[in-house]
Amino acid sequence: MPAAKRDYYEVLGVAKGADGDEVKRAYRRLAMKYHPDRNQGDAEAEAKFKEAAEAYEVLSDKDKRARYNQLGHDGVKGPGAAAHDFSRMNADDIFSMFNDIFGAGAGGGGGARGGGRSRGPARGYDLETDASMTLEEAFSGVERDVQFDRLDVCDKCTGSGAKPGSKPQQCATCRGAGRVVQTGLGGMFRMETPCPSCGGRGQVIKDFCDACRGKGRVPKSRVLSVRIPAGISDGQAVRVRGEGEPPGMAESPDGTGQRGDLHVVVRVKPHGLFQRDSDHLVLEMPISFTRAALGAEVEVPTIDGKRATLKIPKATQFGAVFRLAGQGMPSLRTGERGDMLVVVKIEIPKRLSAAQEKMLRDFAASENETVMPESQGFWKKIKDALS
Repeated sequence: MPAAKRDYYEVLGVAKGADGDEVKRAYRRLAMKYHPDRNQGDAEAEAKFKEAAEAYEVLSDKDKRARYNQLGHDGVKGPGAAAHDFSRMNADDIFSMFNDIFGAGAGGGGGARGGGRSRGPARGYDLETDASMTLEEAFSGVERDVQFDRLDVCDKCTGSGAKPGSKPQQCATCRGAGRVVQTGLGGMFRMETPCPSCGGRGQVIKDFCDACRGKGRVPKSRVLSVRIPAGISDGQAVRVRGEGEPPGMAESPDGTGQRGDLHVVVRVKPHGLFQRDSDHLVLEMPISFTRAALGAEVEVPTIDGKRATLKIPKATQFGAVFRLAGQGMPSLRTGERGDMLVVVKIEIPKRLSAAQEKMLRDFAASENETVMPESQGFWKKIKDALS
């Protein structure tokens, strides 16, 4: 009995309400992690790669996602569902379906994969890493050192995978083409696939390089200084061109061609005072009930470390919102600052002196429809309803 399919949101590690960019980033991360070029001979990694591709193919399509949300896996299979049977597809072909995420020709590290479908020079994988910062740093912009690992051309064999002094030999199966053609049903159909003997390289290695064990690529750690622009939001990414991986060994043994890009995803830490709403900042500010009743001028903190004066009018009610124009975050696109919205929270004293309590009791005795119109009106409605 076949194993039950996992939930597509669980596969990609995203919430059900995730938007298209979140779904795309999640798939990109998994595709780079489990791609067969990075996990040669690892059947489990290839299965996870296919599973992630299937989940992305559904959740990135508005109609398929709606059917899946309503009916589950049954909604995206069978007549009219237009779903793919990823279990029987070649992993390279799956990856080529989504090169819009990685750039044209990114599948497998270059455009040569796919039997003549190349549309440009070989291109390596995009990479992704995180950069954490405070809201103040997001306000002003910051230079941040990011550390990430990437596969790079092996220095010892210069990417060939062969032991120095030896050379790869032409694959006898595909005669150096890297592709083989299979036919069936008496020649009625023809299918071209990567050569099973050389994995699409067109060459086979007899004496492996001991540094990279024949892979031609080795993991290397890199630290890069990246400028994070002012106004960036949590979850947005800064793209650093050419800091991804070089093309795959099959397409470019020496690593020449176009490197992928590095995507630095910004993670903004929660702030103790401010909450962000687009380019606006929201500040919940407690004031005493006497200030709310009598009116006052109060100083409020701003994100740039200064203070602004806010005039609280008489009879201000709980939850009233005051706008300080131009005291929010800068727009990433225009640089213009949003506003700060101050939400008033009226604070009731927890302890009163005898004199304070007497004054409040005297005030309570004077309360009427003129002093407390909303309260008096509410209790009148209660009284009418009960009678």
